[in-house]
Amino acid sequence: MARERTEQLIHIPVDAIRLEGMLGIPAGTAGVVLFAHGSGSSRLSPRNNFVARLLRDAGLGTLLMDLLTREEDTTYETRFDIDLLTRRLEAATKWLASQTETQDLKLGYFGASTGAAAALQAAAALGPMINAVVSRGGRPDLAWSALGLVEAPTLLIVGEIDFSVVELNQRAYKELKAEKQLVLVPGATHLFEEPGALEEVAHLASEWFNRYLRAKSSRGP
Repeated sequence: MARERTEQLIHIPVDAIRLEGMLGIPAGTAGVVLFAHGSGSSRLSPRNNFVARLLRDAGLGTLLMDLLTREEDTTYETRFDIDLLTRRLEAATKWLASQTETQDLKLGYFGASTGAAAALQAAAALGPMINAVVSRGGRPDLAWSALGLVEAPTLLIVGEIDFSVVELNQRAYKELKAEKQLVLVPGATHLFEEPGALEEVAHLASEWFNRYLRAKSSRGP
């Protein structure tokens, strides 16, 4: 049964602009998952919104946001500027940690495609502020130097027949030093468009975040 929740449009000041996002906080939640979408996508991504809705139904808070302005998102170089995406994600994380409603909640990242690289770099930079990371069809190779610095438990989810990305994630898995898991979703391609594939992603992510955002630990606030 879906829990009662409130979703609100928010604006996060960073780099002389304001990032727009949608924050959903279920009653009694212990943590919030920040979404970092891939290039050419947005906070309105149907795939990320589907996963976010199921996470909220499981009692987890979510923040879906645009890390780029509309103008920035039209430029190929900007969409693949992982350092810029990382800086924006870090700023959003610190903003969330400073708000009265969310300052006592554990934080996690859900990154897709290039957004997963930004999530991994931000997790490495912020250390104990981030309690869990999930990558969906991610490009961890774009954050290679940061992988060994990630402290948060990290789940890599890849479509079984997304062959090139499977190989990248297998290599990244070996570089990660934190608690980790690599899961191949049977029969799934890069966008997890096959019947039941995205539901499996949401189920895996929900289990991972509930395990680490609800656990009592010395990590983070």
